[in-house]
Amino acid sequence: MADIITKLSDLIDPEVMGDMVSARIPKKLRVAPFAKIDDTLVGVPGDTITVPAYTYIGDAADVAEGGEVAIEKMTTSTRKATIKKAMKGIGLTDEAVLSGYGNPVGEANTQLALAIAAKIDSDCMDALQTATLTYDGSAATINYDAIVDAVDLFEEEMGCSDKVMFVHPKQVTQLRKDPDFLSADKYTPGVSLTGEIGMIAGCRLVPSKKVPLATGVYTCPIVKLEADPEVDDEIPALTIYRKRDVNIETERKPKTRTTEITADEFYVAVLSNEAKVVLAKFKEK
Repeated sequence: MADIITKLSDLIDPEVMGDMVSARIPKKLRVAPFAKIDDTLVGVPGDTITVPAYTYIGDAADVAEGGEVAIEKMTTSTRKATIKKAMKGIGLTDEAVLSGYGNPVGEANTQLALAIAAKIDSDCMDALQTATLTYDGSAATINYDAIVDAVDLFEEEMGCSDKVMFVHPKQVTQLRKDPDFLSADKYTPGVSLTGEIGMIAGCRLVPSKKVPLATGVYTCPIVKLEADPEVDDEIPALTIYRKRDVNIETERKPKTRTTEITADEFYVAVLSNEAKVVLAKFKEK
């Protein structure tokens, strides 16, 4: 019976690795799962997207019989966003791959997925931080009353829209001790969101180390998630425009018997609806 030789190319398959990295990325995201994914740029020329924001035309008015209605002009503001490339690379020696010690190829998949996910999350948090609606509670640490004041900046008439609030993990202990905190383990099974630990003041709490800390103040985004059921094309708070999904390529370095593996994703994260984000600032403990 002929010997079966295991080749390095059998162990490092870019197509298989690409699928594995793509599958692992969503499990490592904390901020991006709450964004809308837009693939309109996939397979079409161009790398720039124009994001519109329309101004409300105002409430309807009474018009007498035979009278004319005032014609309003729809105004809009726009922002342009350019697709960029996020990349990470790893080098594996033949000794590491073939020695059988651990699973270096599997670990490479995990590390590449973690690296791309962390970059996407950072960009999403950076986009949220450009919101202009802010609540300054920096005189005190995070608490129920302050979150209520921040949420009320949305000026909701119904007050029933779903919201997520990103908090730093170092703020979690204080929130858990708040008497108004409802832990996610007390929810009906299957109703919690990705990464959610509980709820307070109508906000679902998701810890993320991406929440920035500057001069002793955390800036925690509160994001409205629920779309108006009467408006099918309502603009979401955060949108990720993708040009291409994760791509894996390998390059063989024969002189060093090393295989270099690189991963990239082309995308851009944009704050697409400022009215759906409040930045709540709280003092560091």
